[in-house]
Amino acid sequence: MSMDFHPSQQTLLLVGTNVGDIALWEVGSRERLVLRNFKVWELGACSMPLQTALVKDPGVSVNRVIWSPDGSLFGVAYSRHIVQIYSYHGNDDIRQHLEIDAHVGGVNDLAFSHPNKQLCVITCGDDKTIKVWDATSGAKQYTFEGHEAPVYSVCPHHKENIQFIFSTALDGKIKAWLYDNLGSRVDYEAPGRWCTTMAYSADGTRLFSCGTSKDGESHIVEWNESEGAVKRTYLGFRKRSLGVVQFDTTKNRFLAAGDDFSIKFWDMDHVQLLTTIDADGGLPASPRIRFNKDGSLLAVSANENGIKILANNDGIRLVRTFENLAYDASRASETAKPTVNSISGSANNSGFADRVASAVGISGMNGDARDARNMVDVKPRINEEPNDKSKIWKLTEISESSQCRSLKLPENLRVTKISRLIYTNSGNAILALASNAIHLLWKWQRNERNSSGKATASVSPQLWQPSSGILMTNDVHESNHEEAVSCFALSKNDSYVMSASGGKISLFNMMTFKTMTTFMPPPPAATFLAFHPQDNNIIAIGMDDSTIQIYNVRVDEVKSKLKGHSKRVTGLAFSHVLNVLVSSGADSQLCVWSTDGWEKQRARSLQLPGRSTSQSDTRVQFHQDQTHFLVVHEAQIAIYETTKLECLKQWVPRESAAPISHATFSCDSQLIYASFLDATVCVFTAGHLHMRCRIIPSAYLSPSISSANIHPVVVAAHPQDPNQFALGLSDGSVHVFEPLESEGKWGVPPPLENGSANGMTTAPSIGASGSEQAPR
Repeated sequence: MSMDFHPSQQTLLLVGTNVGDIALWEVGSRERLVLRNFKVWELGACSMPLQTALVKDPGVSVNRVIWSPDGSLFGVAYSRHIVQIYSYHGNDDIRQHLEIDAHVGGVNDLAFSHPNKQLCVITCGDDKTIKVWDATSGAKQYTFEGHEAPVYSVCPHHKENIQFIFSTALDGKIKAWLYDNLGSRVDYEAPGRWCTTMAYSADGTRLFSCGTSKDGESHIVEWNESEGAVKRTYLGFRKRSLGVVQFDTTKNRFLAAGDDFSIKFWDMDHVQLLTTIDADGGLPASPRIRFNKDGSLLAVSANENGIKILANNDGIRLVRTFENLAYDASRASETAKPTVNSISGSANNSGFADRVASAVGISGMNGDARDARNMVDVKPRINEEPNDKSKIWKLTEISESSQCRSLKLPENLRVTKISRLIYTNSGNAILALASNAIHLLWKWQRNERNSSGKATASVSPQLWQPSSGILMTNDVHESNHEEAVSCFALSKNDSYVMSASGGKISLFNMMTFKTMTTFMPPPPAATFLAFHPQDNNIIAIGMDDSTIQIYNVRVDEVKSKLKGHSKRVTGLAFSHVLNVLVSSGADSQLCVWSTDGWEKQRARSLQLPGRSTSQSDTRVQFHQDQTHFLVVHEAQIAIYETTKLECLKQWVPRESAAPISHATFSCDSQLIYASFLDATVCVFTAGHLHMRCRIIPSAYLSPSISSANIHPVVVAAHPQDPNQFALGLSDGSVHVFEPLESEGKWGVPPPLENGSANGMTTAPSIGASGSEQAPR
């Protein structure tokens, strides 16, 4: 989520992740010095709203990590209320310094400044305020109020003796504050009018901002500070960025931004794009980027929770000081280090430095923008690692049980086909709904073999049953309930499950299995359920008569009835960022509804290949960025952009291949797990819909079962481990899958073809089994 190099130790990189972890890396030796998981240091000192929020949903993300100007402290801003400040004492010695309950809601940004020669911490948050704290004592010094929307970023600066802070809010307003209580001094409008960050050039003379609008338009501009006007707008962004674009400046001369699965560079004095670098592929749609202080290294977030380091000549010299040391250490010790691909950089006009090359696993850039004739490839002097799979890419195929970790969960003999499957949000249990209306709950216990207590394929869970022996069983309609549509939804705190199997909708207490209430007797019957992300009392209910009912549980009342589909509703997904509900139906229609007034904003029919049946269920699921969503149909997997309801990427199985039964994003939205009616499971990179791993039925089914037309009906992804998923099968069994510990991930992404950085171009299909085809 955020990275920052130490101000003086140029190869020391601080990193914060979307699950609240922070790490300290020495990028020269590729060694992780420190890893800290999120925890509140002093819960009793926290406000009641924070304590309540953490109990309801313990998931926390890092929004920003940053070093103090002298590198003796660093700050971490979290998505929940608090800021933690650590002191740094060299090597791996970090110590708790301050914990501040700073804002109600998320703390969106953090910065250090020196007003009145005293080190301060500046924070901003969802509560629309900016606050200034003493960095030694944690005492609050100022609160700046005046923004009408959550404050997204802060940028402190000084001109001569005047100290001030720029701030930007989610409504696109930019304000400036002096260290007094007299209110904002300016009111500018940022291009894009949404998420914007600001940064000065290293010498403090030029001001830039980078912003992305809600519909994905991104802008980097230079400001004329004295007039509050845009002086220069830089060109070269993708028309619709896939996420919020981050940028950085270096050497008073260059700008860089992460966009379109690559890094783009500009010369500050020219609006035309200088160059684009894909860092040998494997970047997310909008990579996070950060230069070190002297501009010789650039850290870039990569897929698979990785970080790539790009280097110019100075950076290579800097890193080479660690090279022999790193090689000796790797022979002498078995400590885990990141996989290193020693790839020679492709010839590219970079201009980010005089001449750039790759070294010590650093995916690099070659060339000077001014004289391309001088380009030279500098080969790294590093031992070729045996696990370097970058040279010849091959689809990973798992056909034997020894090639991955899989676990069949303890069975309940009363159960038929698994219709629905989900992990609890805490990640320590799996809930299934069978086609005979019975729910099953498996819980993993914390013990010596499983210290985390999280779901794992290495330890068998317990099939949970209350002392009463009464199972959670749905009301069923008198007619053939085996063919009824099953659906359920889990509340955020894992306390309640809302469920239906063709009859009335039931609300169960997950702790006691007791039925709290039943409502909405058919007809029509519920076919899909989704909790409103901001209010657990409001649920969207898709019906078999093609309507969507917005129901308030607390007052037992239907608030709205949405009409837009012509056949039963098969999928619903909320975006709390865009304030919309996306629906899909057996009519192969997608609809987008505003959650403010429940009006239909737009609708579109799926682009289906010729052979498909339009009656197939279509499912929808939002990407982690909340602006793109996955569409799953028996004949395709596709990624759509929500605001224009455009299909960005599509993957279609070959004519002879088995239909898709279900698919889901991994928890970090980097992978897609898809199951097929021939019992095959495929793992795709979500960015390009490229297949990277295929699991054959023989890897998890015995020969007698695999020939009996037993197949996965539903796939569920672990909420915290992006490489774990579970399958619910047509014979009532549930299997959990993880890659081998020695591998750590499912296969290797294929190299990107030239020109296919956005994943929209057709690439040749790979492999021979007929289960894969190129993205369209």
